Amino acid sequence: MQHGSDRILMAMKRGYTAMEYKSTVRKLRAIRPDLAMSSDFIVGFPGETDDDFDRMMKLIDDVGYDTSFSFIYSPRPGTPAAALHDDTPHAVKLKRLQRLQAAINQSVTDISASRLGTVQRVLVEGPARKTANALFGRTECNRPVVFEGPQRLIGQLVDVKITEAPMRALRGEVLMHGDTGPLARGAQMARA
Repeated sequence: MQHGSDRILMAMKRGYTAMEYKSTVRKLRAIRPDLAMSSDFIVGFPGETDDDFDRMMKLIDDVGYDTSFSFIYSPRPGTPAAALHDDTPHAVKLKRLQRLQAAINQSVTDISASRLGTVQRVLVEGPARKTANALFGRTECNRPVVFEGPQRLIGQLVDVKITEAPMRALRGEVLMHGDTGPLARGAQMARA
């Protein structure tokens, strides 16, 4: 998205408005309510006013992002924006960036908390880096999950019940599904 102000989006030469973007998000969420959203955001684009920044913060609040990459605008030689007058003090840009990142972090925390107690389908990627005897994977919405389980689950899709919801990586436990779950199948093969 990069910004929430149509005036700034026009100055960035983007071919869309905030309303068009939010309309697309609404349509996608009608089909998939748990859709994960991520975007880049640029703070302090030349000419950005407090009102422009407030419009971006409203968009961020309205959409609810799972993650973002956000940064302070810096001119790139040879681009049309490099010639634009930029009179916003760096300290103001830095405060705006901190406010934006705090809002994204709160959104991530809220979304993580909403997953608590749910069962998520997880692609097991490998051993967890910071937790001994644990595995690491990602949900269908790309949320990281750490859980205990045997190495043979690496590369498989497993159901994991989310038991803790810290901001960076959910924590959970692998569910066994009678004789059809990956843990049960592994146990059957071991017995054979």
